[in-house]
Amino acid sequence: MSKNLPEHTPSEEIDLIQIFNMIGGLFSRLYNFIKSIFKSIFSIFIYALRAIIVNFKIIAIVVVISGVIGFALEKTRPDVYTSQMLVKPYFDSKFQLVTNINYYNALIGERDHKQLTEIFGIKGEDAEKLIKFEIHPGPENENDQIKQYDTFLKGLDSIRAQEVEFEEFLENRSIYSGDIFEINVQSFKKDIFRSLEDGLNSTFTNTYSIKKMEKRDSLIAIKKQRILSSIRVVDSLKQVYVNVMEEESKAKDGSYTTRDGLSFIQEKTNTREYDLLQEEIKLRRELSELESQKVEEDVFFDTLSSFQDVGAKYTTIWERYSLIFPLLAFLVMCIIYQSVKIIKYVNSYEG
Repeated sequence: MSKNLPEHTPSEEIDLIQIFNMIGGLFSRLYNFIKSIFKSIFSIFIYALRAIIVNFKIIAIVVVISGVIGFALEKTRPDVYTSQMLVKPYFDSKFQLVTNINYYNALIGERDHKQLTEIFGIKGEDAEKLIKFEIHPGPENENDQIKQYDTFLKGLDSIRAQEVEFEEFLENRSIYSGDIFEINVQSFKKDIFRSLEDGLNSTFTNTYSIKKMEKRDSLIAIKKQRILSSIRVVDSLKQVYVNVMEEESKAKDGSYTTRDGLSFIQEKTNTREYDLLQEEIKLRRELSELESQKVEEDVFFDTLSSFQDVGAKYTTIWERYSLIFPLLAFLVMCIIYQSVKIIKYVNSYEG
């Protein structure tokens, strides 16, 4: 029985030992490499901490002085106020709105307060208080985003539409993709925002939007006349069938022949009368939808939320100088310290 068992030669055992030794060596080198990385990170941390401890007094003095300077600058800087307005443009007037917002910012940058005074109907000193205008897409939920995505896909061919993912669409859409816009205004005066609404409202009207509204109204009028004409035809046919039913009720055999030689059967007459009723309901529904469309979009924009009477104080982390200045001072000292160390090392390096 032992004769059938495979025999291991010494050379095979040596090969296995060498393989295990190689694997052990690889793990050992990997462990030493990871250990050296952590040791280097720890050394850098200790080196930086040592530099801070050695120069603690200088760092503390510079940080405190820069913090005091930043705090004083915060108190002397005039307060900035902000307010938001939500609007929903129609007839593609959103393009003119975005263009005009950029124009207002250009006027503020050029300090052309005379033009701003004429546009918004405010005093010259109030125009000088304006800082900037901003426009952003308004609040929207996932359903709004899906509707925009579906509208976008309808404008593409079937092959290209399959390549555009929903997440990709959300990342690459422009400001013009939405239907609701948030207008943000910043000013040094806290109660100026209400007086800006009339000027902003005038930005929605342009020649293109007016023509598009007139074209929409003309199409609605044409469709309305067509529907009314169809309703009159249906009413005439209904009256014919009512007369036929009256004659059928007088007939003995359940059938009736008109003067023109047309024969009607009671069961078919009822069925056609029902179809006419359904057609009339459908036409009147279409007419109601046309009237609703004209009522809902009879202006160039809707104001969903107006400016507040008094704006909210505007603050950002970048304007908190009491925090920014000490942090910048500390970073500058670190750069100077490291630069000095590098210069000393280069000067003492002998190759």
